[in-house]
Amino acid sequence: MKGPLFYSKILLFGEYGIIQDSKGLSIPYNFYNGALKKDENPSEIAIKSNESLKKFVTYLEQLQAEQPELVTFNLTVLKQDVNSGMYFDSSIPQGYGVGSSGALVAAIYDKYANDKITVLENLTREKLLQLKTIFAQMESFFHGKSSGLDPLNSYLSIPILINSKDNIEATGIPTQSTQGKGAVFLLDSGIVGETAPMVSIFMENLKDNGFRTMLKSQFIKYTDACVENFLHGDVNSLLENTKQLSKVVLNNFKPMIPEQFHQIWQKGIDTNDYYLKLCGSGGGGYILGFTHDLDKAKESLKDYKLEVVYNF
Repeated sequence: MKGPLFYSKILLFGEYGIIQDSKGLSIPYNFYNGALKKDENPSEIAIKSNESLKKFVTYLEQLQAEQPELVTFNLTVLKQDVNSGMYFDSSIPQGYGVGSSGALVAAIYDKYANDKITVLENLTREKLLQLKTIFAQMESFFHGKSSGLDPLNSYLSIPILINSKDNIEATGIPTQSTQGKGAVFLLDSGIVGETAPMVSIFMENLKDNGFRTMLKSQFIKYTDACVENFLHGDVNSLLENTKQLSKVVLNNFKPMIPEQFHQIWQKGIDTNDYYLKLCGSGGGGYILGFTHDLDKAKESLKDYKLEVVYNF
């Protein structure tokens, strides 16, 4: 048995900002995916995944009991499947900011939710928000607090524009260029990041007045500009604003950037060969890079593994 595939996602812009109502832009990343599966002879990883699913089922039972108006599941079938060894077979790296738990949540909702909202119907803003709310509750099992965006992106597999907390829409993004030298890429930090501790550092920082001012006047300002530039295909402004965003993050989000990358981060700003930003909550996993010349960036970062996400 193998269920449909659910893909990883990349939040191009909006990490941390969307908690404070900045814009955000999330795109599917089809390089990684996952599906619900059963095997005759499960591997150790499959057994571990199954154990984790058992805990998740207990959590979903509780969620359904507390908020039946939000979502209900066919728990009988779900429990049977999990008890007979179902697991989530995934190539999505965990703790890398590309949505491993999001894809799992999407797969469970798709298969076991009653009266589910499907991709085929007319996705009004209300329906998108309803899905996002359901997914946020489901995914908070894994992170403590979730925006619900990762599972939403994985479930719909279309780019999602976040205008504000209560205003999200499916969107189109400019077609990738086959001629252009510019690119968005992922840089592998080689470290697994944990979402919850990073988010709690951020929440703690929010208590500081200076930090809140910086968020509004700089971080959110550049994030919003980057989203607009990207959607309109304005590459020059996009790179200029990404550079500013990269500086703001280096100065104010140091704990989220693995220490051995502080220098490389600064080097990009100094040389203009590339600009780095957080991919998800940071602390490890992938780092997102933007460059006007991919060859230059590769040369500059030759000791690292780069994966191209988008060409412009």
